[in-house]
Amino acid sequence: MITHISIQDFAIIKELNMDLHPGLNIITGETGAGKSIVIEAISMALGSRADTDYVRTGCEKATVTMIVDTEDVQMGSILEEAGVAEEDILILQRQISAVGKSMCRVNGAIVPLSVLSRLCKSIADIHGQYDHQSLLNVENHLELLDLYGKQEISPVRQMTADFYHGYEQSASALDQLQKRLADGERQKDLMRYELEEIRAAAILPGEDEALGEEIRLMQNSEKIFEVLTASYDALYSDEFSVSTLLGKSVKDFSGIAEFSPQIQDISTVLSDAFYNLEDLGHTLRQYKDSLDFSAGELEDKITRLDGLEKLKRKYGGNLESIFAYETKAEKELEKIEHADEEIERLKRQKALLLEQLQAASTRLRGLRIHYGKLLAEAITSELKELHFKDGIFVTDIQTGPFSSKGIDRVEFLISANKGESPKPLAKIASGGELSRIMLAMKRIIGDLDRIPTMIFDEIDSGISGAAAGIVGKKLHEISQNHQVLCITHLPQIAAFGRHHYRIEKISDEISTHTTVTPLDPQARIEEIARLLSGTIVTEQARASARELLALSSNQC
Repeated sequence: MITHISIQDFAIIKELNMDLHPGLNIITGETGAGKSIVIEAISMALGSRADTDYVRTGCEKATVTMIVDTEDVQMGSILEEAGVAEEDILILQRQISAVGKSMCRVNGAIVPLSVLSRLCKSIADIHGQYDHQSLLNVENHLELLDLYGKQEISPVRQMTADFYHGYEQSASALDQLQKRLADGERQKDLMRYELEEIRAAAILPGEDEALGEEIRLMQNSEKIFEVLTASYDALYSDEFSVSTLLGKSVKDFSGIAEFSPQIQDISTVLSDAFYNLEDLGHTLRQYKDSLDFSAGELEDKITRLDGLEKLKRKYGGNLESIFAYETKAEKELEKIEHADEEIERLKRQKALLLEQLQAASTRLRGLRIHYGKLLAEAITSELKELHFKDGIFVTDIQTGPFSSKGIDRVEFLISANKGESPKPLAKIASGGELSRIMLAMKRIIGDLDRIPTMIFDEIDSGISGAAAGIVGKKLHEISQNHQVLCITHLPQIAAFGRHHYRIEKISDEISTHTTVTPLDPQARIEEIARLLSGTIVTEQARASARELLALSSNQC
């Protein structure tokens, strides 16, 4: 629900602040006072077209700020996707500069206009001559019809969507498999050759790295052998080798170890070092002896590594990619060899799903035809009360291609006058007529659309007297579950308001600006009396205003 509107430097509005409330909010004022300009400002804040003409003369920019209580707003993931924190209230702001730059903010964060527009579709619907005429969008007609028959239509529509998606997936899988089979037949011989090449190589995991180390070792074996030999000689073979000297020390310390615990510890350490040195010597000797290999062995390993490198370059750059390609090729070959069976299975599945889709779509169409007649009858009845004496509402359902919503294309048609054939709303309905048609629609569909705020402009166009009273009563009924903002010049409608605002245009020697004033009970009597009598408010008009307010109150 919209709780506050602030407008600065918008058209003839210098500064206007307006608190809105639940229920029916009525706005009245003399012609040219700026009532519709307020709606234009709200429309811009809700994401409609912004024009530099909106900027007040002599000002740099026009700003409209709107505060929205989010309790009844279905925002989904829009805020999360836009990176805006979700809070109990939304502060929406739209600015348009005199040079044409537009800026949108939600809770202080700058967002694209598309985000603001998506968000505001869940906040308010404006009915009249402005951009938010959802009734003119034919794509919405099917949704409105399905909403009307939701209890029966919804499960069948979901079933239809499930069959449709299953059919689409089967058709896509079948198409891909047939294309893959056609390509695969051409590639089959190549894949078999490549598999044979990989399998013949009998590659071991990590073999290339192991070969590289072995080759480096062989290529540097002479230097390694020299170092090993010199080290072994220094440790064991020379007259004064480390082993000889260390052995003598071990023997000498063993003879004096009994004289002191500290000497015993030293003796133990020397003994451990001697035996470790013996083990090292054994390892050196074994390793040195293992370096005995032929030039042919080195050549074989180099040739093997070259072969692995070629395979790596061909199949992805490393051994893991070769193994992965082998697995993939095996699966592809298996699919090709069994593709005929899978194609037949998918064909049977596709045919079954198409049969189920056709049955569900036919059932869905029957429900739509049934509820379409009920909806047309109900809205036609409402329209007759709303000053469409000879109005006839028609739900036209045509057959189209399959989709997740069935096979139906729904369009609302209307004949506003006797003898005229029903035509699309956009071709014959004026702003005021559209408002009343939507009013009838809202009376029938009620709260199912879950949009918390409805704004009506030109709702009273072409009506008066008793019809106006009926419009006012229906607006009041809708306002029991929606916040309603209505601009009107008819006292019969204004009398049903729960909250009443008067818009005035004030001029001085320099400029003209618009103000809005919430009316208390006495001021409301004066305003309705003015609507009844014109410029000069008489006591008789005041008495009529009181009577009209009392009558409206009794009907509520």
